[in-house]
Amino acid sequence: MSSANKAFPTAPLPVPETQLVQAHKLLNIGLIASSVAHEFNNILTTIINQARLGLEYTDGRQKNECLERILKVSQRAASLTGTMLGLVRRTGPEKQKADLVALVEETLLLVEKDLAKHRIRVHKEYQGRPHAWVCPGQIQQLLLNLIINAQQAMVQGGSLTLGVRENRPLHMAEIIVADTGCGIPADKLRTIFQPFYTTKQPNATGQGGTGLGLCICRQIIEEHHGRIRVESLVGKGTTFTVRLPLEAAERAGDQVRAAS
Repeated sequence: MSSANKAFPTAPLPVPETQLVQAHKLLNIGLIASSVAHEFNNILTTIINQARLGLEYTDGRQKNECLERILKVSQRAASLTGTMLGLVRRTGPEKQKADLVALVEETLLLVEKDLAKHRIRVHKEYQGRPHAWVCPGQIQQLLLNLIINAQQAMVQGGSLTLGVRENRPLHMAEIIVADTGCGIPADKLRTIFQPFYTTKQPNATGQGGTGLGLCICRQIIEEHHGRIRVESLVGKGTTFTVRLPLEAAERAGDQVRAAS
């Protein structure tokens, strides 16, 4: 997307009230919980049906097949529950060296069914397993915001690409979230990071229209001494590139400022 419109937000960000940031996070969790609830219904249906079949079978092999199916879907339910709880509980400011691919995968676990429902194909482009100094919960919130935005931009379905790679010259790790949606006009690229700015009208569930998602993403990036870049072409799609320090925040912050 070399000919795309680009923006590198650098102006000081008016920090939203803590309550608003938390409210937006809870809104995202609520939207995801609705999708996850449907999947839990499917999981429970599978468990009940396989348990009934297992009770009816007299053949040991058939009973074991039922138990294996029950174990498989139960493990997925446990993964979903663990990821949801982790997202809610990871609210502290402590940074740690985290596997960014693992964070992307955990976040995808929460939204993959909803993406499939909206006919959105997911492509993964992982180059190694970069680790960065981050607050895991905040990075997952950032990823949720970007993925939900991408989904809303692809009303007729499309393709979502999630990438993770290292940028060694800048001592940064990069997360890429790219969609094939409606795109963003050039004159709106800098405006999209402003608090409460939105082109979306909220639907019956309140989805869209808060104008806080990208503002919060930018705040999270700045707190991590990182960078966020957006490239977009109207009718073609949008790519967000998030850069996060590979090293401790203080040293990485100096390096990023020197390279900017």
